[in-house]
Amino acid sequence: MPRQTSFTTEQLADRALHRFWVHGFHASSMDELVKATGVSRHGIYTTFGGKKALFLACFERYQQIVVTPAFAVVETPGAGLDSVAAYFEKQITSGEAAGLPGPGCFVANSATEVAPDDPAVMTEVQRHNDRLKIGFAAALETSIPDISERKASDLADVMVIFTNGLWTMSRNTTDADALRRTVRNFISLLSEDKI
Repeated sequence: MPRQTSFTTEQLADRALHRFWVHGFHASSMDELVKATGVSRHGIYTTFGGKKALFLACFERYQQIVVTPAFAVVETPGAGLDSVAAYFEKQITSGEAAGLPGPGCFVANSATEVAPDDPAVMTEVQRHNDRLKIGFAAALETSIPDISERKASDLADVMVIFTNGLWTMSRNTTDADALRRTVRNFISLLSEDKI
């Protein structure tokens, strides 16, 4: 009879996600992953096939446990820029509660550390950014009368870049209110009639 595992796939991915998120892919050796997850090398290889496959699985877990709970407010039909502001506030509040400076965004971190040299990671980063862009473009179309689809798409690209920059900045500051002021100023600029 096969031996039963003492962990679920989700538990393994969640523990690995935390390790990768805080320390990055390259600084997370298999020994460190074994220690962080409490799962043997054999268990990691049997469940995911290795470090790289485990890392890629962390992108889906990050969407499920971090992005969706915060970003769903933007993806709700009829959501506008007030919902975008609520998304930013939820994430800033979470970072503040955990302690700033924090680990930033797992996807943004991976975009600079791993994605330039790894097409599979680049695909995951692009999938995440596309999700943000679609949500942001819809919020702009709801909030700004007569905005063209093209203009909403272009501004949504700017919003994705702002978002990644904001979460990167959260790795370098202890001042959550500075992040909030930056968001207020950004939302205010988007709301101006001149756009």
